[in-house]
Amino acid sequence: MEYYNIGKDNYLNIIKIIEIMTYPLISEKEGIKIKFEIMKSETLYHCIFQNKVMLVYKDHNEILNCYEIEEEEIVSKVRLSKNTDIEKILEEYIR
Repeated sequence: MEYYNIGKDNYLNIIKIIEIMTYPLISEKEGIKIKFEIMKSETLYHCIFQNKVMLVYKDHNEILNCYEIEEEEIVSKVRLSKNTDIEKILEEYIR
């Protein structure tokens, strides 16, 4: 087996591609693509589309629920945060 040095930039691009392939929401210029079949029930997913945080989850009856948050402060926090911090930001917003 041969090994190749792919470099840091290529590695980061590969990680982004893997995330896109496995995350059920993709925000594009034309709209949001939802991969319903890979969504886990009762799991909250998010993306940013047209300066709004879009929240999507599939409930236990497999019904898709969608919400949007337009508050600039929340959108900015989500945009600048790591995925692990976003859940905390959204929990604080709900309270």
